[in-house]
Amino acid sequence: MANTIINTDAEGYNCWLGYHLLKNNKLKEIYSKWASNIVVSQGVEDIGIALDELKRGFKGILGVDADVSSEPKQSSFIAIGVLGRGNSIDSYVKYNEVVQIGNEGFIIKGTKTVNGETVVVAGTTTKGLLYGIFCLLRLLQTETVIEGILKIENPVNKLRIINHWDNIDGSIERGYAGKSIFFKDNKIIEDLDRIKDYARLLCSVGINSIVINNVNVHKYESMLITDRYLKDVANLAKIFWDYGIKLYLSANFASTIEIGGLATADPLDAEVRNWWKEKADEIYSYIPDFGGFLIKADSEFRPGPFTYGRTHADGANMLAEALEPHGGLVIWRCFVYNCMQDWRDYTTDRARAAYDNFMPLDGLFKENVLLQIKNGPMDFQVREPVSPLFGGLQKTNQLLELQITQEYTGQQKHLCYLVPMWKEILDFDTMAKGKGTSVKKIITGSVFNNKLGGMAAVVNIGNDLNWTGHQMAQSNTYGYARLCWDPDLSAEQITDEWIKMTYSNNEKVVSTIKEMLLGSWRTYENYTSPLGIGWMVNPNHHYGPNVDGYEYDKWGTYHRADHKGIGVDRTVRKGTGYAGQYHKGVAEIYEDLEKCPEELLLFFHHVPYDYRLKSGETIIQYIYNTHFKGVEEVEELINKWKSLKGLVGEKIFQHVLERLEVQLEHSKEWRDVINTYFYRKTGIPDELGRKIY
Repeated sequence: MANTIINTDAEGYNCWLGYHLLKNNKLKEIYSKWASNIVVSQGVEDIGIALDELKRGFKGILGVDADVSSEPKQSSFIAIGVLGRGNSIDSYVKYNEVVQIGNEGFIIKGTKTVNGETVVVAGTTTKGLLYGIFCLLRLLQTETVIEGILKIENPVNKLRIINHWDNIDGSIERGYAGKSIFFKDNKIIEDLDRIKDYARLLCSVGINSIVINNVNVHKYESMLITDRYLKDVANLAKIFWDYGIKLYLSANFASTIEIGGLATADPLDAEVRNWWKEKADEIYSYIPDFGGFLIKADSEFRPGPFTYGRTHADGANMLAEALEPHGGLVIWRCFVYNCMQDWRDYTTDRARAAYDNFMPLDGLFKENVLLQIKNGPMDFQVREPVSPLFGGLQKTNQLLELQITQEYTGQQKHLCYLVPMWKEILDFDTMAKGKGTSVKKIITGSVFNNKLGGMAAVVNIGNDLNWTGHQMAQSNTYGYARLCWDPDLSAEQITDEWIKMTYSNNEKVVSTIKEMLLGSWRTYENYTSPLGIGWMVNPNHHYGPNVDGYEYDKWGTYHRADHKGIGVDRTVRKGTGYAGQYHKGVAEIYEDLEKCPEELLLFFHHVPYDYRLKSGETIIQYIYNTHFKGVEEVEELINKWKSLKGLVGEKIFQHVLERLEVQLEHSKEWRDVINTYFYRKTGIPDELGRKIY
């Protein structure tokens, strides 16, 4: 089945690895001269996956069946291998180049000779070589000049993680692309072909870690760390390991009770600590390269150390101690807040919770613990400030947690390209050590000399034929991974790459889809959430407009609109004090109504509807204008996509068109519900006299 799908790819199964034949015949001829002979040193049997990928890529992109030999058979050739093994590949790379290559890095080097051209792809490990091969194929797909190239790359972030929220029954929490690719009917799926294809996709963009099950660990998922499932989990781990990816599991903090037969899960209890040590030994006997545990504790009714009067550091360190002899990690989520809040209480603020819970613990976690921090203080809204834990925590390993799956951004029914949002988050200056202390620098660990760091994201993958439900949502998976590898990449470069690799190098296709993608986040924001106010959605499933859906609810997510004004006062001066959690330079900006970035104005301030923005619009008129504008922009998306008929595959064309038409219908619903709500709330008419109900 998998081979049939790979050969057709009409539905988008191969994502950005379609390896479409280049139409630039001149460039194809130049590439083909050296690509027709692959030189592989003897004694490198472990690079088979890299070699197979290279041959597959050359066949698809160039139409070349490359000849493989241990010595060059022609004047132009490509040499691949792992450096430092005493093989011929070492002769092509200078010492000053080798020392720049880390254990996940690679070199691509093109040298013009008198009679031809030599291209070298090498790493200091098989993983690095594989990353280099995928990079070379990306360069070919995007029509890059290889002659004279000298590219040495190492990933910026040590950990580049994908989180799955898959359940063993096959369902996916916040999944919008079908069922799980791992689980069905409380078992691990037997046909592993698709999982191998998935590992290949992730490896191609440098992902090196994966968590396969939901952070909300239920009855059967708790048993993944028992002999009932460990043999099958080990089979999955082997597939991912072949592609340089470590497998992690979300674990139940109360496993000692749920599956261990103990009466307690107290992290300071000797029996509990010993149980976890023995459990870690058992897991590693099945999976020697097991990554470790992802833990959601004391959050949204999940068990945790609070039950026993212990801290999150106590809980995390207990698990870290068990994993430490094996080199395993504990990833501990900071999504901890009071989900039983009284909406009448204006002093309690969910936005404060992560900082209030974890800042007092800075420096108390073991070296193999990382805190996984959501990008904002709330919950993956279309617009939030960056969490003040970034720059706040200085003695603790940190991971930035993003959400690829579009829980609050259209659920893969809507086009919402998230790379521009993520760029803003990564580039945000915390001012923790003066100007220039950006989030992207902090999470590497370099700013505060932390041992580990990186990025994690809740993925949007399911068993739909195109993986992501909306075929164009593949761009978010690709973009996230590329930013993990190098957060300095521009949104424009990442977008160009994805379009060219997924569709073609046709100029109209590239420019049109690029415009669609780069503007789509702001379009979605326009017809949904104004100026930092989120949550105006139907409760639980979080789709569709409902202005007061959470306004009088226990979850603590409010806009506090009345007939005079809107917004939450989070100032230190007279609000919840949240703005004071930032370093002084940032706090002063958010505290000041006039200095606060307007896109976050209502997140930090309660303002009257007649307050004038820098554009001259009043708040109420801005709400009306953006919601009408958002719908118009979706209409433009449809027109742009229609202009590509015949230039992209027909099945994908029709699929995306259908999604865009649904988006238009739903954006009109958002526009009318939001505008009508505020018109009826305020009695203030639209200055332009448009239809509001």
